Amino acid sequence: MSIEARIAELGLTLPEPAKPVASYVSYVQSGDQVTISGQLSNDANGGIKGTVGVDVTPEQALEAARLCGLNLIAQIKAACDGDLDRVVRIVKLGGFVQAGPDFTAIPAVINGCSDMMVEVFGDAGKHARSAVGVYKLPLGFAVEIDAIVEIR
Repeated sequence: MSIEARIAELGLTLPEPAKPVASYVSYVQSGDQVTISGQLSNDANGGIKGTVGVDVTPEQALEAARLCGLNLIAQIKAACDGDLDRVVRIVKLGGFVQAGPDFTAIPAVINGCSDMMVEVFGDAGKHARSAVGVYKLPLGFAVEIDAIVEIR
């Protein structure tokens, strides 16, 4: 089954890839690896903003990480000239959660994106990862995730 067919089967819809909001590019390819810039928990409705454990629930944060996953896949598709079947492996995800002072379930939040990568790419979606709680994220979004992806 193609990756596009799998995305459709899962009922997911990829957004248009987000444009950079500062002095950087959305992705860089070096050899067979593509580094995708951090994708925020945004969508056409404004996304999920706020501080997890303060004004964002853990459930909302998990959904925020899934939004980041969709945004990452959209950028990966752009980097692959529209052909997601070129993905060999999701190598690494770097997850950042705008966390309140008492919120420590950072890895559980980033699981929203990690699980999506496996749902979409199967075994090729299994990856190394970091999950970090931070004081603030750009534009007040709750979650930001970047990626390194091997393509053919």
